[in-house]
Amino acid sequence: MTASQSPTPAFVGRVLDNVARVMVGKNDVTALALAGILAGGHILLEDAPGTGKTMLARALAASLGLPFSRVQFTPDLLPSDITGVSVYRPATGTFEFVPGPIFTGILLADEINRATPKTQSALLEAMGEGQVTESGVTHRLTAPFVVIATQNPVEHEGTYRLPEAQLDRFLLRLSVGYPTLDEEVRMLGRLQSLHPIHALEAVATPADLLAAQSAVRGVFVAEDLRRYVSRLAARTRQHSLVALGGGPRASLGLQGVAQALAWMEGRAFVTPDDVQRAAPGVLAHRLSLRVEARLQGTPGEVVVADVLRAEPVPVESGPVQVQSMPDALAQP
Repeated sequence: MTASQSPTPAFVGRVLDNVARVMVGKNDVTALALAGILAGGHILLEDAPGTGKTMLARALAASLGLPFSRVQFTPDLLPSDITGVSVYRPATGTFEFVPGPIFTGILLADEINRATPKTQSALLEAMGEGQVTESGVTHRLTAPFVVIATQNPVEHEGTYRLPEAQLDRFLLRLSVGYPTLDEEVRMLGRLQSLHPIHALEAVATPADLLAAQSAVRGVFVAEDLRRYVSRLAARTRQHSLVALGGGPRASLGLQGVAQALAWMEGRAFVTPDDVQRAAPGVLAHRLSLRVEARLQGTPGEVVVADVLRAEPVPVESGPVQVQSMPDALAQP
């Protein structure tokens, strides 16, 4: 199968169409969120209240057939409320581990910045290693496992800013955004009686997702595109407004999301457009801006736009080595 003949994986279209029944006019952010999941990463949804952050997480979990847990982060939430705790059983004289809500497919960490840093950090081992350690015993999480966290960037009273180390664990930071007037009118009509999320059924299985994640890792990335990705990350470290730029994890994330975007379009190779489309969501939240930039309210996306403009785009990507897709995913 050549690159031009590579079909779009069937379940990608089904998932996007299914989520669109709930999220009106949010195809772009849904596609990027799905790309992040296909790349094996975690997602931070940062936007004003009522824009559909929680609904996007619920719709993705339902569409992918994944178990779903929601934890409302509050200042009094304890780490054990997320990871689980060992309970003493008098009948047997032993301690038994009772798993917390983190043992799921998609964990929605709602308003993550309202919990204390200690509770926020309870997610780090699970996000980075796919496991939870309690009382010296390690418990593996079942794959696939995805954390989708939400936070409101406007309200700061009673919140705890996510540290840079934890922000770096999120592969993508996305904004859902407000709908247009026409989209909001359509939404009002669609949600007048029964919310479609209650009737949303799975159009894929966890096995489909695992197979897709494996296929994404096989998407070809030419040497000059790897250099392009590395140079973009390096430019963030050299930018005049940046105190601390993107590290190697940012480069790996940028390549992974670009691979996922290429695969979702039925291509077995990455193009510069894939990298550029992924760059804002992957890089912007990893940048620690200098004091003067923060005082001026400069967002990280401005720096990423500067970097994309400054870095020459590779013209040729070398020979394409096509990876075949699993038959179950490639069929229309």
